[in-house]
Amino acid sequence: MKTEGQVRIPSGCAIAAMISRDGNKMSGETITNAMKPMHDRSNGLGGGFAGYGIYPEYKDFYAFHMFFDSRAARKGCEAFLKERFEIVQSEIIPTRKTPLITDEPIIWRYFVAPLKSLLTSMQLDEKEYVVRTVMKINTEMPGAYVFSSGKNMGTFKAVGYPEDIGIFYKLDEYEGYSWTAHGRYPTNTPGWWGGAHPFALLDSSVVHNGEISSYDANRRFMEMFGYKCTLQTDTEVITYILDYLLRRQNLTLGEAASVIAAPFWSTIAAKTDLADQKKHTYLRTLFPSLLITGPFSIVFGFNGGLMALNDRLKLRSMVVGEKKDMVYIASEETAIRAMEPDAENIWAPAGGEPVIVTVKEGVLL
Repeated sequence: MKTEGQVRIPSGCAIAAMISRDGNKMSGETITNAMKPMHDRSNGLGGGFAGYGIYPEYKDFYAFHMFFDSRAARKGCEAFLKERFEIVQSEIIPTRKTPLITDEPIIWRYFVAPLKSLLTSMQLDEKEYVVRTVMKINTEMPGAYVFSSGKNMGTFKAVGYPEDIGIFYKLDEYEGYSWTAHGRYPTNTPGWWGGAHPFALLDSSVVHNGEISSYDANRRFMEMFGYKCTLQTDTEVITYILDYLLRRQNLTLGEAASVIAAPFWSTIAAKTDLADQKKHTYLRTLFPSLLITGPFSIVFGFNGGLMALNDRLKLRSMVVGEKKDMVYIASEETAIRAMEPDAENIWAPAGGEPVIVTVKEGVLL
């Protein structure tokens, strides 16, 4: 198998997503099949999926998906978790053996609830408590890595082609109202299980096609606020930026998009709506270090919705389609047709203009 440096596809990486506005559940097999026609955008060094609504029986608990290098690492991490959380379920994540996915680590999941006594003594809300726990495990516990930590959602990733990874994780046995997927063509980092997409923190997940040139500026800013970028991967820092803007700064999705894919100053100056002009000026001035430069297309998943976004110059492909209550997003129309052959209203979003799709209010209980 060819490795990074032997082959380079500048427009590589495949992303796909699907969501039901009515909150209807769909098998993970559909999103797995969407990746097959985009096989050549990957190189077998990484791929993965995120599913939302997949754990209804544990919807009130944080689902920690974890990789362990050894049984000793698992035991040590589990002891740490027991000091900080009530563990209501602990189990290996079911997989299906396939010759195309090899060298797998120990893959485990825990459904947990933060101990109220510690939340009170540390004066933290639940989400910040979980984030700090994830950062501590991923930076201070060799052999243990948390790759998913949200409620009623989970990511599934590995080294391999995405269509094989979907089979490996038995995604045909899961049902969710929203799915995202990624096929990786690494640009600057080696392929390993933790470095595959999606990158996730709490309920947020990001799949990304592109290569951002602002990584170091973005990373330095985020690390001032306690985020630890341990993987030297641009998608990791994008995930943390969105968590910071949405959870800590309470920005809307549209405002967050206007920070990371900010309009050019000339575009802002030409706006005739003075209130809109003032808002964009304020966001660009307040968060200059969080502007993401370079080519990218991303799909950001969260509980209750998706946001798709291109860089300002639209240097990476992304198309959107619809059918009844369904919305489909992918790098290529062929992937949308694999999910829904009769998809309608196929269009390519403009650079820097977010496509935000949410589930109807009241359907997710």
